[in-house]
Amino acid sequence: MKALDDLISTLDFNAPVKDIRQGVFHTGVLTRYCGLAATLPRDALAQEGPLVREPGSLLDKSPGDLVHMAYSESILEAAIGMAAINSLLEVDLETCTELNAAELILKKGEGRAVAIVGHFPFIPRIREKAKRLWVIEKNPREGDFKEEDADRLLPQADVVAITGTSLTNHTLVHLLELCDPKSFVVMLGDTVPLSSILFDYGVDAVSGTRVIDPDLALRCVSQGANFRQIKGTKRLTMTKP
Repeated sequence: MKALDDLISTLDFNAPVKDIRQGVFHTGVLTRYCGLAATLPRDALAQEGPLVREPGSLLDKSPGDLVHMAYSESILEAAIGMAAINSLLEVDLETCTELNAAELILKKGEGRAVAIVGHFPFIPRIREKAKRLWVIEKNPREGDFKEEDADRLLPQADVVAITGTSLTNHTLVHLLELCDPKSFVVMLGDTVPLSSILFDYGVDAVSGTRVIDPDLALRCVSQGANFRQIKGTKRLTMTKP
């Protein structure tokens, strides 16, 4: 949990809690900014209930209380916590470029061995360019590897892409420990905080989301939007100097 500790230590909690939305695929929290995180419905529904304690009363909580939900073993509560972290995070926009993760992985992974933790829509594009591609997924589709295969495959990869939901389910540090120190590691998805703190853990780039129209983004979240359907956002990438 130290990565969460370090991320949370950078936050200014002096902000009102204005809105919380938890849709089927994504969660949004509005404090100083609007933060997003993946909801992970399949993983959440496999857990024992209640999946969220005190629903209907979360707006009465402080930003600090919401942020610390990121430590919860409940996937839905942890998603609220991650969205709250992203809603308070001060992003150094001067260090970011408007670049999505797929383009970065294509650039770094062409002709090389690539491992991606999480099944993303751009997988076919990567498969065309990579020398080898291993997709490691908790809920594997045809052609994917199971999560236990990460111990064997990640050390072999030249480029590793890890979903930001590894912070939600608390698997990030183990996954990073498996990576070859010479590999290029990128974290991606709207859950991942655009923070240089993650560079201290061996991450080389973070590709996340900045909400520029909170009302529109939260409306999309509430109405069942998947990642590509959430409007009012920018895809940004921060690279280790």
